[in-house]
Amino acid sequence: MDPAWYLRRLSAMSPAEVAGRATDMLRKQQWRGVAKQKATWLSHRAFERPAGIEDVSAEARAELLATAERLMDGHAEYFGVERADLVTPDWSFDPKTGRHAPADAYSFDIAYRSEDAVGDIKQIWEPSRHQHLTVLAAAYALTGEDRYAHRVADHLKSWWAANPPMRGVHWVSGIELGIRLLSWVWVRRLLDGWTGASGLFEDNPEALHQIWHHQRWLAAFPSRGSSANNHVIAEDAGQLAAACAFDWFPESPAWRDAALKSLDTQLQANTFASGLNRELATEYHGLVLELGLAAALEAGPLVPTSTWLVLRRMCDALASIVDAELRPPRQGDADDGYGLIVDGTGTSRWASLLATGDALFGRQEWWPKVPDGLRNTVRTSLFASLGGVPELTDPRPPRRMDDLFDAGMTILRTPAESTAEPEIWVRCDGGPHGFLAIAAHAHADALALEVRHEGVDILADPGTYCYHGEPEWRSYFRSTLGHNTLQLGDTDSSASGGPFLWTRHAQTRTLAVGPVRWRAEHDGYAPAVHRRCVELEDRTLTILDEVDGDLMLPAKLAFHLGPLVEVTLDDSTALLSWPGHTATLALPPTLTWTAHRGETSPPLGWYSAGFGRREPSTTLIGTGTAAEPLTTTLSFQ
Repeated sequence: MDPAWYLRRLSAMSPAEVAGRATDMLRKQQWRGVAKQKATWLSHRAFERPAGIEDVSAEARAELLATAERLMDGHAEYFGVERADLVTPDWSFDPKTGRHAPADAYSFDIAYRSEDAVGDIKQIWEPSRHQHLTVLAAAYALTGEDRYAHRVADHLKSWWAANPPMRGVHWVSGIELGIRLLSWVWVRRLLDGWTGASGLFEDNPEALHQIWHHQRWLAAFPSRGSSANNHVIAEDAGQLAAACAFDWFPESPAWRDAALKSLDTQLQANTFASGLNRELATEYHGLVLELGLAAALEAGPLVPTSTWLVLRRMCDALASIVDAELRPPRQGDADDGYGLIVDGTGTSRWASLLATGDALFGRQEWWPKVPDGLRNTVRTSLFASLGGVPELTDPRPPRRMDDLFDAGMTILRTPAESTAEPEIWVRCDGGPHGFLAIAAHAHADALALEVRHEGVDILADPGTYCYHGEPEWRSYFRSTLGHNTLQLGDTDSSASGGPFLWTRHAQTRTLAVGPVRWRAEHDGYAPAVHRRCVELEDRTLTILDEVDGDLMLPAKLAFHLGPLVEVTLDDSTALLSWPGHTATLALPPTLTWTAHRGETSPPLGWYSAGFGRREPSTTLIGTGTAAEPLTTTLSFQ
């Protein structure tokens, strides 16, 4: 980061946060000798809560074992990069750039955000979350085949040897330590029937040393202030799970109690009353829900009712916003982060979460049904076997929430009774720009839309693609022009201060919501105001964009088509087609319309299905002014 970024970042902090971070910086320098300190553990150590895997569907079993076999062969994919070196991995190697991160440097001295210094840090960090080991451990639990357990043991011993406390990049970020601890808890649980399990963990001084140092680190350097987002949830979840499952140290009760209190506080702070995650980035809703459930189930009867109520609200919110294919919106940042992985790569994350929510809290009558083949995943079975959810008597939503008012998310969809016709699903964005002062995972997407036809992206949110290393692509995917909305004056509706930092946030206000109509406005181009009205009626979507203020500002209206959609543009009419279906997009004739696909200078016409992956798709751009109201209609045949 350049010095100016740090100044902007500092300006987003409260005085208390500045003081806390100054204390952290001093402590980080003092910790150079901490790695030499030895853990003290209790003489009696046991692992008390193994879990059984029951009623796993044939599909889930096959998917898990297929993934496990690829891992046994050394193959995996991380963020679009195939790896074939995971039989004996180099834990500091980035296959994307070919660089090695320093393995023996003091952790807090490493410029881990610099691709020149370490490579792509997410490519290095991801295998060290050890979620591939939870998959292999789950394969052992399903089959009883020792070869899976031996591979898990080999990798853990290799990682512990290569990453002593406070050396290298794996001791820099609390979210990595928290998720890694959660993985170790589940590895131990899933290997419980293996004769070498206790020798790998509770009777292994190296494992005890690592677990103790991980927990001590998390207690010393919690995310704070403007960074208290999904990172603090991961830190609390890992700390709580480890303090409960690995209660082998004199400090364990204090670590447990502090993490339990913090998790309850932070889950409430990170969640709207409607149940949506406040970062307004759907993938992080899934991450926080997974982390919260795993940690709460570990602590069981110690968990306050308020924690369970937040987690149940999050399940109800997820059930409200998914489309006919159980896909939620593609809103905000997404880095494919999971709290716990015990299923195969082809498993539907969202169907599994809904099935897990059903098993733990019971589904509401209005919840969408999860097909039988997607219900009985390994995670759902494992979480249900831990149990411990108390009876919750607080009321739940009596019907599907189409307007999650506090989050500014409105879902318009064709009536459920119209089962003979494919569902048309529309997400309208009239909510806050993001969470906390920096809105780290927000995009400049005020008043943006997503439109799907039976789960197929028609007007698509292009996604995220990357965080570090490719600033031009990062800027494009989170820009206003990179979303289905109106750009004025060739600027974004909110101002970026650099990576994970926004210095000016558009203020959005929902004006009206009805069964088929949504209307909202934002001040991101003040003193001009962009106002948008959307109606879905008779399988036709009508979008009206108006500007109050400087009507002669240059305007660009963008519509990003999904990767399956082919388009023929004729003046201001676009004919859309995708397998088995067609639609007509009538565009505002006062604008000049052009089609763009797979352009790189600058980037335009791209779709990112997942972190690190992108593919060409068509973007329609209308250029001119908004001196007159701009009406767009999308008619489905």
